[in-house]
Amino acid sequence: MALKPEPTAPFHSVQYVLRVLETVSRHTGGVTDAQIARETGLPTGHLAPLLAMLLREGYVERVSDGAYVIGDSLVLLGSGASRQQALEAKLQETLAEIRDSVGAAVYLSRYVDGEVRITQYADGPHTPKVNEYVDFRSAAHASALGKCLLTQLDRNGRRDHLARHKITRFTSRTITSEKLLFSKLDSQPPTVPVLDLQEYALGTVCAAVPLTAGAAVGCLALSLPIEHAHRLRSAADKLNRKAAPVVLSLVL
Repeated sequence: MALKPEPTAPFHSVQYVLRVLETVSRHTGGVTDAQIARETGLPTGHLAPLLAMLLREGYVERVSDGAYVIGDSLVLLGSGASRQQALEAKLQETLAEIRDSVGAAVYLSRYVDGEVRITQYADGPHTPKVNEYVDFRSAAHASALGKCLLTQLDRNGRRDHLARHKITRFTSRTITSEKLLFSKLDSQPPTVPVLDLQEYALGTVCAAVPLTAGAAVGCLALSLPIEHAHRLRSAADKLNRKAAPVVLSLVL
């Protein structure tokens, strides 16, 4: 599977976060934000929001003198057979928080072995998930999460996918031209959420943002019933801002 060059997105700061965590890990007795800035080379303007996010997610903690130490979330991940279970639990907790923040069902999707897979999701009584009346593996051209994953593939990767999953019309809004689909994917800015305005299912609108973690292809998506369509863009922007903890969970 061929990938496009890694895009620059609001959460490219994940690489910075890893540098911060490495620095905090080296100082078992605690380290100040000034020392972290010196050792990582990050300006205070970048460091402050990263430390705030790490504190919120439990990856670091502040001790009585204001220094930072490794937090419980990172310790619990540990290693060995329980690591995957701990990662999934942490991701599920993060997805639930994002669901409550954006007021919509949220989905974590990956492109694995040439297929679209929803690996985890968080919904609720007031944030119902999409009725998957057509398998998402066959609807990448129509769903926000599918299109978001396809944007991260090169043309050969996209053509290979569509050779196995033919473009099908689901609603009157579904794009059925490969040329038009590729044109829209190519013109999609990497920092702007991908939208699905009733292309997959009537009565549902969706948005997705890419999760770039090394060679992995993934995305974070949300869905809303059509009566909440007026909230889609603001919810999508918030989803974009909330993506960093999810990417972090994928790379730790």
